[in-house]
Amino acid sequence: MTTNNIILGAGCFWGVEAVFRGIKGVANVACGYAGGHASYPSYQNVCNGGTGHAEVVQVEYDPTIVSFESLLEVFWSCHNPTTPNRQGPDVGTQYRSVIICGTAEEEASARQSRDMVQQSRRWPDPVVTEILPATQFYPAEDYHQRYLEKHGFHYG
Repeated sequence: MTTNNIILGAGCFWGVEAVFRGIKGVANVACGYAGGHASYPSYQNVCNGGTGHAEVVQVEYDPTIVSFESLLEVFWSCHNPTTPNRQGPDVGTQYRSVIICGTAEEEASARQSRDMVQQSRRWPDPVVTEILPATQFYPAEDYHQRYLEKHGFHYG
């Protein structure tokens, strides 16, 4: 099986991870950090805002089962992409909405998807989601992986 990866930031990575784990065709989801300038960031460094990283999930998926575009639709539905540096009670640049793509084709598709969401007027405010080219993904500490599952919480 050949898989692809997409990195998505939509607020606190615990809930985002849980959403994407439930999708048929998703092989794995890992919480982590990306989009910043610091190497090997820690949760504390990211929360302090000095790394430039966002809390993200790396979604490994089988494109013969679930498409990149379908994953983007889930992304748009699981958070508010119009609130800069905030999702619900979580505030800070680490909670920004971001799509990090592996290829130029994925970047173009993500931009088109973002434009369609904006034009749909699903949200009354402008979509502020960043779309970035491939960048280093740093896995979060083990205690963040499957956090909600480990603590008996269910998302959805």
